[in-house]
Formats: sequence, C-alpha cells, structure tokens
Amino acid sequence: MSMPTSAICIRRTGLVTSVGLNAVASCAAVRAKVTNPSETRFIDSEGERIMAHAVPLEKPWRGRAKLVRMAALALQECLAGVARERWDEIPLLLCVAEHERPGRLQGLDDLLFEELQDLLGARFSADSLVVAHGRVSVVVALAQAQRLIGGGVQLVLVAAVDSLLEWPTLGAYERGNRVLTAGNSNGFIPGEGAGALLVGVPGGPGVEGCLVCAGIGFGIEKAHIDTEEPLRGDGLSAAIEAGLAQAGCGMHDIDYRVTDLSGEQYYFKEATLALARTLRQRKESFDIWHPAECIGEAGAVAGVAALAVADAAGRRGYAPGPAVLVHMANDAGQRACAVMRFEEAVA
Repeated sequence: MSMPTSAICIRRTGLVTSVGLNAVASCAAVRAKVTNPSETRFIDSEGERIMAHAVPLEKPWRGRAKLVRMAALALQECLAGVARERWDEIPLLLCVAEHERPGRLQGLDDLLFEELQDLLGARFSADSLVVAHGRVSVVVALAQAQRLIGGGVQLVLVAAVDSLLEWPTLGAYERGNRVLTAGNSNGFIPGEGAGALLVGVPGGPGVEGCLVCAGIGFGIEKAHIDTEEPLRGDGLSAAIEAGLAQAGCGMHDIDYRVTDLSGEQYYFKEATLALARTLRQRKESFDIWHPAECIGEAGAVAGVAALAVADAAGRRGYAPGPAVLVHMANDAGQRACAVMRFEEAVA
C-alpha cells in the first residue's frame, strides 16, 4: 500500500458519546457492543416516546450550549500532552451538520467556533475552518489537513460535534419515517456527541504506531435516499475506487471496514452494492463495523467516531488487520471514503 505525497496519521483521539465521555471508554463500549438508548421527552406519531442516545453531561444543556461543551471535552482529551502555548499554532477543522440538515441549529458556521475557543480559553491557528458537510465532513477535513501539513504545518486538529436531539431535526426525520420506533423498523436511533483527531506526519521521535491515511476518495450518488431513482451504489463505489487508487491497493487488500451505517436499509443496501462493485478477488471474511449501533446516528460525529474506533483497534491489537476502509454518506448524495493503515512504530 503506497502513501500519498503528504502522508498524515492520527496521533491522538478524543471522543464523547452516549456510552463514554472519553475515547477509551467509548471505543471499549463499541468493541463490546454496549448500547444504552433512553427515552426522550419527544413523542412519535403513535404517541410513544422516541428513544435516543443522549450524552450525559453534569447539567441539562441543550442546543449550541451542549454542542460546545461536548466539543470542548473531546478537544481537551485530544490535546492532552500538547503544551497550551502551542495550541495557537494548530489549525482546528471543526466538522458540523450540513446546511441541508432539517432543523439545523443557528450559529454553527460562526458562533460555535468562537464559543468553543472562549470555553477552552484558547485560540487556534488562522488556518482554522468550519467544515459543514455532515457525515462526510471528516474526509473533507482530512484532505484539508493533508494540504496544510504538506505546506509545513506540524499538527492539525480535526474535530466534529453534532446532535439530532433537537425537535426541529428529530421531528422532520420522524415525519419522514427515518427514526426507529415501535411502528418503523427501517430507521435509526438518533444520537449526539463530539470527537477529535490530532493529525500529524507519520513517524518521528517519540511517535508510537499510528493510523496513517493512505488514500481519500469522494463521489456523488444521484439516487440518494430522497429520490425514487434505482440505487446502484455508483457514488460510493466511485469514492472507494478513488481512495483505493490513491492508496495503491485493491479492495481485497483491505482487512475490515468501519462505516456510518445506522440502521436504515437504504444505506446497508448501498454498502453491499459498493462492495460487490469494488471487490474483485474473493475474501473469506470481511468485517464491517458500524459504531452507530452503540452511539446512535450522530451526524457529523460519525466519521470521527469511525476513525477513533479504527485507531483504538490498531493500537490495542484487536483489529482484523492493519488496513481499514472508512466510508460515509450524506442524505443529499455526497459520498466519501478514507483508506487507512495502522503502521507500527519503528524502533
């Protein structure tokens, strides 16, 4: 597997989910398939309370106030060991909900970033950006991190925060028969959370083994979930092929997959179609992990969570192999994948 010109790797992770307030706890829960959805105050069309994966914080914050606190927790965990006086040298690429998201909170593109800096009592580099591309945001941010590091930046923070537990959002999905309820088995359990990845160059003094980004790919699916066109998996297949080409490998070289699949049949069908179109050599087994079964459908957090889970699996030695493909999909048709490989530290 070849590496891109500006190879980047994940140095450290932070994660805040309904099953853990740090990456170690969250990833251990995902490995053990622990799940703890609870009743919300929202009622579905059948008069039943909607279940959701809520993050338990010390106070009942809601809206942007809760987002900024979840993000701060993830960033503090991710930046442990980095001197605070260096934080202003680090660009923060903050991944949030896409503009098409039903009931999208106000202030995500401007106020959230400033509120986060204020809560942390820190400032990040002028190269910082808000990446408003929902579930595919993390791959967009990795591509930008690759460019920044190729231009001489030493470290980049890729962070994500999101919640589907506001009624304008939850209500729209419930009316669209997208939420898992007693009367709808073809749906997801909504969730929320935050995550962060500290990205740098592979290797170097004191750097342990890390998950290296070997390839990135994007695609557009015309037959997205809101259309009636027949689904063939063209967009996801194109994204996967592009990522594999950049990595210099084939789908058969990948050991396992981690995805944003969260319970809807459409996306499972798409993943199956994309695999059939990209796998050209038979494999005896090909694991597919979907953390959303534990943390819920958490929007923009899905990609960061997937990479944090893969990072933990590599570091702790329970991954099926070093090569992992992570893929994500937005409702509007955007598709993205990252081909990653866990590289052991060289003594």
